[in-house]
Amino acid sequence: MKLLIRKLARSTTEAEILAMFETHGIVQSCNLVLDQQTQKSKGFAFVEMPRPGEAKAAMKSLNGKEVAGSLIRVKKA
Repeated sequence: MKLLIRKLARSTTEAEILAMFETHGIVQSCNLVLDQQTQKSKGFAFVEMPRPGEAKAAMKSLNGKEVAGSLIRVKKA
């Protein structure tokens, strides 16, 4: 299941996102979207988790969580 994570603080790294989701299960891929010119975060990312149950648990647990001063939004992509 592919998840979209929005409202990320610009300082949040791909490694931090990966660590958050790995606590809920296997993460197949994690992709923080970067601006092509500045190479800085655009404030959203995609995480793919192969097991739907783990993905739903991560979505429920992390949606609305404060990360680096920003309340993130997690939903199915």
